[in-house]
Amino acid sequence: MLDVRRLRLLRELALRGTIAAVAEALSFTPSAVSQQLGTLEREAGVALLERSGRGVRLTPAGQNLVRHAEAVLERLERASAELAEARHGPAGPLRIGAFPTATRTIVPGALGILAERHPALEPMVAETDPAGVAHALRAGDLDVALIHDYDLVPAPLEPGLAAEELCEEAMYLASSARAAVPAPERLETLAPLARWTEEPWIMAAPETLCRAVTEQMCRAAGFVPRVRHQVEEFATVLAFVAAGQGVAVVPQLGATDPPPGVCLTTLPVRRRTRIAFRSGAGPHPAITALTHALRASVPGPLGTG
Repeated sequence: MLDVRRLRLLRELALRGTIAAVAEALSFTPSAVSQQLGTLEREAGVALLERSGRGVRLTPAGQNLVRHAEAVLERLERASAELAEARHGPAGPLRIGAFPTATRTIVPGALGILAERHPALEPMVAETDPAGVAHALRAGDLDVALIHDYDLVPAPLEPGLAAEELCEEAMYLASSARAAVPAPERLETLAPLARWTEEPWIMAAPETLCRAVTEQMCRAAGFVPRVRHQVEEFATVLAFVAAGQGVAVVPQLGATDPPPGVCLTTLPVRRRTRIAFRSGAGPHPAITALTHALRASVPGPLGTG
């Protein structure tokens, strides 16, 4: 009989690429991961891994087993959801990951709704970069998370995850009202961004989706932005813009109360927020309750999924 915990390790190896990465993500030692995978090979009766330089890679049999593992893990999540509903409905801990703008604007209202409707539920929120959500969900560190992507930079769901649409928001170019050339209210295409070619830019850290979409928009307008400041929190970004320190791209949720002296130009780009969870876990009563609460807490001007 194949052990589900070992199947999970094999799935993680297929996604992460190295035994060391699997061990770090799941708080095991590399030797423990190797031992468990060796035991899985003996249970399967066929080679699942083969040496590749200093590392290992999955054999065709291993890759096929990973596909079965995905289906098994999803069915187990569905079974857990049905048992939870039959047992007590929404109750117990619910570990929620959310990016900062959602934590500030959507999540507080949802927590209030949960406290009123489902007092036995214990939501626990952790601000989480969407880039780390997939690993945290699969490892069981999170039960559900808010993620986002952009129509210019889509982010397909990784294996083992499912998601529901929550809302869609506008993206703005934030510039100073003191600029020599007045900023328009709206851009119908990205080409006019070229008027800010010589301006310093304020961006998030490299490897973030927000940074990627801003750079992509500038490239579409025919230039490479000159980044002066690297700032994560959008309220701080807008304060820098108001101080004449450059221009920036901000989402609607991050621009709800801009300081005086900031002009917001609507861009032809949208950001989408989704509720992500492990495949099969959608019907779980706690996740269903949170989904309803989040939908009820989306600010009115935003489009809902």
